[in-house]
Amino acid sequence: MRHAPIDPALFCDHRQRLVAALPPNSLAIVHAADTPPTNGDGVSRLVPAADLFWLTGIEQVESVLVLAPDAVDPAHREMLFVRQPTEHLATWEGHYLSKDEARAISGVATIRWLTDLPAVLHGLMVSSEQVFLNSNEHERASLEVEQRDLRLARQLMARYPLHHYGRLAPILRRLRAVKDPAEVDLIRHAVSITRQGFDRVAARLRPGVMEYELEAEFIGEFTRNRAVFGYEPIVATGKNACTLHYLDNDQPCQDGDLVLFDIGASYANYTADLTRVFPVSGRFTPRQRQLYEAVLRVLKSSIERTVVGTSLREWKRAAQVQMAKELVGLGLISRKELAADTAESPACRKYFMHGLGHSLGLGVHDLAPPDGPLEPGWVMTVEPGIYVPEEGIGIRLENDILVTSDGPVDLCADVPLEPDAIEAWMQG
Repeated sequence: MRHAPIDPALFCDHRQRLVAALPPNSLAIVHAADTPPTNGDGVSRLVPAADLFWLTGIEQVESVLVLAPDAVDPAHREMLFVRQPTEHLATWEGHYLSKDEARAISGVATIRWLTDLPAVLHGLMVSSEQVFLNSNEHERASLEVEQRDLRLARQLMARYPLHHYGRLAPILRRLRAVKDPAEVDLIRHAVSITRQGFDRVAARLRPGVMEYELEAEFIGEFTRNRAVFGYEPIVATGKNACTLHYLDNDQPCQDGDLVLFDIGASYANYTADLTRVFPVSGRFTPRQRQLYEAVLRVLKSSIERTVVGTSLREWKRAAQVQMAKELVGLGLISRKELAADTAESPACRKYFMHGLGHSLGLGVHDLAPPDGPLEPGWVMTVEPGIYVPEEGIGIRLENDILVTSDGPVDLCADVPLEPDAIEAWMQG
């Protein structure tokens, strides 16, 4: 593994939470992710399946977790199946986990080779009343390619058509939204690494530097800290920042422009998600500062509203109303447009057209109930923005917030945010 070892007690606790949510005499099965093909015989690097990692800490292809809490044989109640290492695999693909290594990482006592799975699974199927199978039910998921979990579901339903099948995804969605202290610490570490990348960029940014050169500063810092990008990085100068998912990162930074960085390190599969805006010249123009401070006010107020019991719909709507008032003061919309503001047609939509934030954790868009309400242990991004293509200005500010019973905790509090602090950061 690239990251430092994680105490397997975290994964043991996660499995106990899942087992407690299952009905009696249930069987649950969770797969590793596929390795996507590229060109010819090429494949992409494995992105560990978040559900399997959350339950076991395992980051190896073709691994399978089987939970049968009420199995007669205690050794069958919690089993992890992994590929058996061979000399051939070692030569062509590298190291595969031994049983002892898989046991040490996951805390699962019963480790078996993958070749044992069909026979063991048959015995568990015929003695279980309900079978819970996993699938990707993320609201932003792309489902054109059938995944390993669904292939197994199709096979089992054809072979055992009289069983009762249940969806594991809604249970995991609810459980994974609430982060353990150890998970929060991993996100904090990812934020810290991301901050170090921003330190390098603050020193490197000047007129004429290319967006990809700034991206390279993050690559170097992340690699030195055993991290990778948690998502495709956005380094957008000038009008490019008005494209929400700008990924080209191939333009020069011009004097007088702003550069928007939407970047997050992923450490141990836990992802940070920060957005900062820097003036290429080192100083904001009066208009840039005016727009920046408007976004900053909405950010601060939205963070204050990130509290237990709030629905995500109410949370977003409050930001839209506040942003519309800011846009009137900026001369971007009229008071008549503000008076016509509704939830279905928000007055800010032309200049603030995206959501306010999302759950963060194992991946940049982590699982969580779609409308909350917010609970202690949720980690949310907060990311309002204003985009004015006709002025060549796009400003988005984003911090990662832990929801607690005592109020919101800003995990990015030590990353400069105020415009004066941004300017001092660059000069320092």
